[in-house]
Amino acid sequence: MEALESKNIFKSIYDKYIKRDGSKELMAWLESDKCDFFTAPASAKYHLAVKGGLCEHSINVYNNLKWIVEKEKTLHPESVTNITEESMAICALLHDLCKVNFYKISERNVKNEFGNWVKEPYYTIDEEFPMGHGEKSLYIIGSFMKLTRDEAAAINWHMGAFDKRAMGGDHSISDAYEKYPLAVYLQMADFVSSYIDETRE
Repeated sequence: MEALESKNIFKSIYDKYIKRDGSKELMAWLESDKCDFFTAPASAKYHLAVKGGLCEHSINVYNNLKWIVEKEKTLHPESVTNITEESMAICALLHDLCKVNFYKISERNVKNEFGNWVKEPYYTIDEEFPMGHGEKSLYIIGSFMKLTRDEAAAINWHMGAFDKRAMGGDHSISDAYEKYPLAVYLQMADFVSSYIDETRE
């Protein structure tokens, strides 16, 4: 998907569902020259490591989250009663704001098909604000608008077992998943997008 197409889809979902105080200011920041959200990759070398990949990934997570919640309505309706359209849009579209201004383009020498050395661009990480992953996304979003506890828990723990805190033995993730179904659904949507739906290098 082209970066401009992804941006237009992202904005249409955002503008349709996210209405709370501060949402317009957040969108203005996303579109400003202080932010590379709409041109950044989703990763340095894994899923959607291409220009505009972060925005495309966010849309994929949104589509998968909507699908999961819709299915759960028939299987476990009690788990989705508090999950609104706005909450789904916020969590899916904004869960990876921690990756804004995170990747930089560098160059390395590689041999081409003719055996000649050429310079090849690639993404590298240049963390300007080291604050973790889900935690950093929460901080950025919170600078503009308030989140519900369900939304905060979902964004905070969307990395699942790959979260460094969980890998270090923090059991809060299990408590969050038991208490906030949205956190489970967002993690599932993120993993399906990253490992099944999206191209990987």
